[in-house]
Amino acid sequence: MKLFHLSLATLLTLTLTLILALLTTTPTTITTTTTNHPLLLASLAFSALALLLLYRRSRPRPVLLIDYACYKPDFDRKCSSEACKYFISASRRFSPESESFMSDILAKSGVGDEVYAPPLVFQTDNTHAKLHSAFQEAEEGMFSAVDSLLDKTHIHPSMIDILIVACSVFAPSPSLSSLVVNKYKLNPDIKTYNLSGMGCSAATVSIDLAAKILRSAWKPTHALIVATENISLNWYFGDNRPMLVANCIFRVGAAAVLLSNDARRWRSKAKMELSLSLRTHHGADDAAHNSAVQMEDAHGNIGVSLSKDLVRVAGEGLRVHMRALAPLVLPLSEILRYACARAMSALARGGGRARHVVPDFMAGFEHACVHTGGKAVIAAIGRTMGLDEYVTEPARMALHRFGNTSSSLVFYQLAYFEVKGRVKAGDRLWMVAFGTGFKACSLVWIALRDSAPEADNPWNDCEHRYPVKGC
Repeated sequence: MKLFHLSLATLLTLTLTLILALLTTTPTTITTTTTNHPLLLASLAFSALALLLLYRRSRPRPVLLIDYACYKPDFDRKCSSEACKYFISASRRFSPESESFMSDILAKSGVGDEVYAPPLVFQTDNTHAKLHSAFQEAEEGMFSAVDSLLDKTHIHPSMIDILIVACSVFAPSPSLSSLVVNKYKLNPDIKTYNLSGMGCSAATVSIDLAAKILRSAWKPTHALIVATENISLNWYFGDNRPMLVANCIFRVGAAAVLLSNDARRWRSKAKMELSLSLRTHHGADDAAHNSAVQMEDAHGNIGVSLSKDLVRVAGEGLRVHMRALAPLVLPLSEILRYACARAMSALARGGGRARHVVPDFMAGFEHACVHTGGKAVIAAIGRTMGLDEYVTEPARMALHRFGNTSSSLVFYQLAYFEVKGRVKAGDRLWMVAFGTGFKACSLVWIALRDSAPEADNPWNDCEHRYPVKGC
């Protein structure tokens, strides 16, 4: 490719030199020169064609979401609050105070009774997380989602050029991406990426990474993104309260997504086109960095610690993130309205603290998949952005039905929109997720067709019961 660009540059330089030489001659001489030198005419024609080709190759390609699939475990993997309490008590690893604390968290978490737990919970020897249990959990989630995706898109694994697997807390060797390559016998020249430690933003970050690769690719390319999480190795056995919270909200989930830059082949079949992606990182702030960390307690028990500062950090991180995103997505009329409202609020306060004024962020979107971190986090997002309950409904319902599935959470919300038939062609859909670090990532999609019923939608058997009041 570099040789092509160098050759083209040399040819264009020679052609421009000839054109400049012609410009210094008389019109009669120009006519004689072009008549007697057909090579010059051919060079000019070839240069024009080459410039057109270079322009087509250098401009960013579209990024299309062909389809996606969410993992839905078998019925016998459902783990109600009562079953979770039983497992906690049966393990005999927690003090009565810790059991009571987790019982209170379960009651207030917004997590329902039909969420799914990993195989570890239902095994006889479940007092210690085992490596083989972690692999079993990972394989079930990833392979089920990928199988479903390949089946409904009719894509052969050999067509996949890029593979990105995201899992925050389980990073075995060989990697999870190697596990997928081995399972589906992907091509030797496939480009693989394995992301860890990205928290709940892992899926959106993976799509942002894939989009950058697809936009710059010079040929039609397909990217497979697999987002999952692993509870088996990080189910916490101890009495550290910030680490006990994770036991109560994180549940099993995974999603597989197929992207492509081949608009000629897929535009008529794809579900959405990526309009823009934006990432911000707030790790320079100590409170943000330490708000959600994997750690071990004084007795060596490993788990994920969620600090009391998490909700405040999420709200502040979202404000900073939206200051960067708003000018890119909001119409000019809403930006001007917001500026006037801020100015009037400041004048009305007479130099005191101005009242909280936020723009109408939904003026830039028809739908929003907001971070399903927990009931308190969803409420904080709603307050910070001035979102009503209808906008946050998919997040609250996804939390109730599936729990916090971490990196795949935004696609369970997208499935909710689709099973309800809310997405129409031309609609703009915003996805935002937070990750450990602390980071935020937004994706803005444009729907290319109306949503339609699908056999593998994870909401099919319960859609009639949602939304649930009081969640």
